[in-house]
Amino acid sequence: MKNTGKEFVRNTYYDRISASPQELGVPQPTLELPIPAGAKLVELPAMEEIYHPQTTLIRSIVERRSLRRYAEKPLTLAELSLLLYTTQGIQDLREGSRFQTSFRPVPSAGARHALETYLLINRVEGVEPGLYRYSAVKHVLVLIKSGTTIADAVTEACLGQKQVLNSAVTFIWVAVVERMAWRYVERGYRYLYLDAGHVCQNLSLVAESIDSGVCAIAAYDDAALDQVLGLDGEHLFAIYVGALGKKPNKE
Repeated sequence: MKNTGKEFVRNTYYDRISASPQELGVPQPTLELPIPAGAKLVELPAMEEIYHPQTTLIRSIVERRSLRRYAEKPLTLAELSLLLYTTQGIQDLREGSRFQTSFRPVPSAGARHALETYLLINRVEGVEPGLYRYSAVKHVLVLIKSGTTIADAVTEACLGQKQVLNSAVTFIWVAVVERMAWRYVERGYRYLYLDAGHVCQNLSLVAESIDSGVCAIAAYDDAALDQVLGLDGEHLFAIYVGALGKKPNKE
């Protein structure tokens, strides 16, 4: 049987990777995808305006569980802002002589932060349902497609998993290959998956602090989900999904 997993690992050994575009003097890719001209933006509360729940890290780690059933209660915009900032928000942006570096609440290989956060929003106060992208540089939501039908399409691409359809928000992390490969070429594919894990863990722990839960999802139809999101599946592709909602009342 052909073992593509082992082939992937072996083919990304250091002695098999190519010279990086960074070493060859290729300009650094942008820190995030551009915002289309005229796109509708949703301003998010700044971090200093967001309420900080008094929940300890240890408690969040111990009490975290995958959650697939959610209450009908929506998230507030401040809660969504908190979740976005603590998973991909920019804490510091530094301009160097050769390249630009962003520092965020999650680790990333070489501070490449080669993920974009797409959001299926079903229930957030003051935000119309639809598909959005998070601009970390501006700390705003960028509307991609409004309406409730997009939820059915994303759910179907996630193999019909109802927690996506019933979530308050489903986070979909998209890998930007060029941003990571610029420094790490073939080996960068490993780091994309590691980075996605870091981000989803932050989401799960912060969700606990606002009485919410997450179901991390890796079972989805890659081609179908990329198509729904408008991605080419090669340079940009969905790499991980997290459905999130308020915890239901205990009976």
